[in-house]
Amino acid sequence: MRKHITLAKQETAPVLDEASSLLEQKKDAETKQRLLDAFTAHFIVPEEDINALTLSEEPVDSHFFTVLSRVKQVHNDCQVLLGGENQRLGLEIMEQSSKQLNMAYQKLYKWIQKEFKSLDLEDPQINGSIRQALRVLAERPSLFHSCLDFFAEAREYILSDAFHYALTDAASGSVGERNVKPIEFSAHDPLRYVGDMLAWVHSAAVSEREALEALFVYDGEELARGFQAGISSEPWSRVDGEGEEAAVFDGQKALNDLVNRDLTGVSRSLRQRVELVIQGHDDAVTTYRVVNLLAFYKLTFSKLVGPESNLVEVIAGLVEFTFKHFEGLMKDQLHMHSADSHSSSPPDDLSAPQFLADQLELLTSLMKEYNASVGAASDIEDSEENGFTPVLRVALDPFLDISKNSAQEVSDHKASTIYKTNILLAVRGAISPYKFASATHLAPISNVLSNLRIELLDIQRQYLLETSGLQQLLTALESFSPPSTSTNKDQAESSNAHNPNLNIAEIADLPAFQPSALSTISQQLDDFLPSALMDATDNLKQIRSSALVKSVTEEAIEEFCRDFEFVEGMIIGADEARGTKIDMSRIEMESDIVSVSVRGHQFGGGDESEGKYSLRALFPRTVGEIRVLLS
Repeated sequence: MRKHITLAKQETAPVLDEASSLLEQKKDAETKQRLLDAFTAHFIVPEEDINALTLSEEPVDSHFFTVLSRVKQVHNDCQVLLGGENQRLGLEIMEQSSKQLNMAYQKLYKWIQKEFKSLDLEDPQINGSIRQALRVLAERPSLFHSCLDFFAEAREYILSDAFHYALTDAASGSVGERNVKPIEFSAHDPLRYVGDMLAWVHSAAVSEREALEALFVYDGEELARGFQAGISSEPWSRVDGEGEEAAVFDGQKALNDLVNRDLTGVSRSLRQRVELVIQGHDDAVTTYRVVNLLAFYKLTFSKLVGPESNLVEVIAGLVEFTFKHFEGLMKDQLHMHSADSHSSSPPDDLSAPQFLADQLELLTSLMKEYNASVGAASDIEDSEENGFTPVLRVALDPFLDISKNSAQEVSDHKASTIYKTNILLAVRGAISPYKFASATHLAPISNVLSNLRIELLDIQRQYLLETSGLQQLLTALESFSPPSTSTNKDQAESSNAHNPNLNIAEIADLPAFQPSALSTISQQLDDFLPSALMDATDNLKQIRSSALVKSVTEEAIEEFCRDFEFVEGMIIGADEARGTKIDMSRIEMESDIVSVSVRGHQFGGGDESEGKYSLRALFPRTVGEIRVLLS
């Protein structure tokens, strides 16, 4: 029995060993199969998925993006395979997945370009698929920027064509559009024509921006992450042309740049048409209105697409071009008046010349336009230049200079002073209501007017002195005391104190103070006083400011009264020095006839034989009477 068992054991042992070995091999094979299945499932992409990812005839849909995401994951997971001793498999899979990814991105790039050709920015579905495609393509910055360049070119063509259609062919459109007239129908009116074009461009820019915001702003963070990931696959995109690190993707900046590029063709056409219509127009006010309109849209577009955009630069250039045309119109007008001596000659009534009045009327229209514009809203300080200062330099200063120079044609000093005063009064009246014009020009004009007022005051004072005859007495008394140094009845004493070598009694020996001469001057004064105020006002009646005439006349009368007070004091002092002083209170109580009758008579009892006479009797008027009669 034991022998049979031993024999059986010997016979079955190899079989059992072989069976055990086979079971172990089976277990190893099953483990390897599971590893292979897991590896294949994770690192090997099915052929149909590869075809969906790389073949151009396969659509770009959700399945495409799913496969693309898986291939990217496989590519990234190959890093694990490279960590072992045998890196061949990892390198082969990484190379294969890189080729597949490159083919996928190229397919996506071409698909986006194709979609851009017929892109309807108002279609939310297309916008959704394009957004997803752009987010993925952002991982390849070079392809992404190429797509943007292609898109900008396509949109530039579309918008340029739409702008041309709005300009010329709107009336030939569909039934619903036939009521819309082409913009060029208003080309005869530059303001409306330019305004309509700018309004269209603004509407297009706003619509373009709103439509593109979905592509760049809403998904800006995802695009930025895609760019950051793309830097690792395209190291050359780290550095720009200047050698500095490229900035993180800015959705707003990309949006502004794209809108600006989309409108490049429209901007070019806009510049050409605005320049053409402005060159053919010669109305200064309308031209300046266009300047303000362009300046308004320059500010508007700066906020919309950025101050550094090409569109803003184009409009800024148009502002400069249009203003230069305005300057040219002003220079032509100035040359015409300079060549026409008749129009620049002073009028007979010494008012501001007609060409200046016309220019001030035009300037008023310009100031009203600027006052209604956005530029006038800024704070303006005195003597600070502002947006309207260049207009004043071309539309006012040269014409004012011609007017001032024409005053040289007036030889009479009074007439010349009145003429220059009227010129500056007209200019001041025109610019005073507007703070932006007054800021730079009112102070200089007011200073010159102040100097002219001093001249007018001297003219009026001399008129009063000459007409009343008082000038003869002042001239005779110059050696005794200047009128400006004495203003009361003590001049005689002060004169003697300051000039001890002068004898105030000698005044009676002066020719002007001889009885006949002094009586004549006194009579001339009496004849002058009743209408003196009216005559003095009439002397400056050609000045176009009653307030100025009134103030100058009142001040001149005050100076005249001080001059008279000086003469009166000197006469009283001379009588006292000569002992011929009379009691004027008695004469003042009598009638004017008695007052006149004393002129030329001798006083002093025993002195009659000596021929002494009273100067005061010959010149009885008092400063109080003068002030009353001239008030």
